[in-house]
Amino acid sequence: MKGHPWGRTPRLAPGITSALLAAFLFGASAPCAKRLLEHVGAVALAGLLYLGAGAGLTLLWLWRRAWDTGTGAIERQDIPWLAAAIVFGGVLGPVLLMFGLARMPAASASLLLNLENVLTALIAWFAFHEHHDRRIVWGMVLIALAGMLLARQGYTSLGSVLGPLAVVGACLCWALDNNLTRHVAAGDPVLIAAVKGVVAGSVNVTAAMLAGERFPPFLPLATAALVGFLGYGVSLVFFVTALRHIGTSRTSAYFSAAPFVGAAIALAWLHESEGAIFWVAAGFMAIGLWLHLAERHVHPHDHEALAHNHRHVHDAHHGHAHDFPWDGREPHAHRHIHEPLTHSHPHYPDIHHRHGH
Repeated sequence: MKGHPWGRTPRLAPGITSALLAAFLFGASAPCAKRLLEHVGAVALAGLLYLGAGAGLTLLWLWRRAWDTGTGAIERQDIPWLAAAIVFGGVLGPVLLMFGLARMPAASASLLLNLENVLTALIAWFAFHEHHDRRIVWGMVLIALAGMLLARQGYTSLGSVLGPLAVVGACLCWALDNNLTRHVAAGDPVLIAAVKGVVAGSVNVTAAMLAGERFPPFLPLATAALVGFLGYGVSLVFFVTALRHIGTSRTSAYFSAAPFVGAAIALAWLHESEGAIFWVAAGFMAIGLWLHLAERHVHPHDHEALAHNHRHVHDAHHGHAHDFPWDGREPHAHRHIHEPLTHSHPHYPDIHHRHGH
């Protein structure tokens, strides 16, 4: 396969771009959520954010299905993985984040969210045996050190520690969510994100109503729905797309840019101020992100026979025939079989390259 001038094939570029777009949208949502907490309770806001995401993406999915039936599907064996991802990432994670944002500055909370990427990588490496090298490990070490600095900055009493602990708990929930979602990443990302948003949002809104939490008037409510649609819904679509192309730990590495976006907005918009430790931590995180961005992975590898369903074009990994009438349009989606193949090209552990080393 012809190499990309930067050492990566063009097929990998959408994964990198998707991860960075997901990072930008999610990072911007944290300071917005901080401001919305002035009008609504933590659990209620978590529910509204996900309902906004679910409702908006459901309408998008229905509109897209009206003119394009060639989308990936959620298959039966994917349902348990998606259900577990919804519990951790859609129900528990947002509630813990809102609880933490109410008890600490949004800029520090935004940078502390980078621990999600460290925890995601650790689970991917040791639980799911995803490939990693020294550059990736050192990058994650720097991100972890930055998170530890932020967690210790100015939090000495039990009350003040609860905020960072809640954000760390949210990071762990989303790390589990990311690795569980990896197993359904071949499906339609819009449908996956829509289901997660509707289910998680409904659960959290119901819990908030039972707990007697306050709900905002129309304008803050509509704002919360819009923030949820962009920062949780569209961001998740891009994140799932990136999982498909570059794997779990690499997606999380690029997603490390999210807290920088959130911190910058918090400092400029909310007029928060931070000391020297904040900037040292930001430097550690920037270097860690650069180490991941500079990765290049290429070697001869074997593809075992594989059957699955996802949106694709007929590239070097999709040279299959069709057993149904096909109009020649690409990309398209259907269940297809990959024959065994051996070749060499730059790659990440995407849905076609989860081989051993």
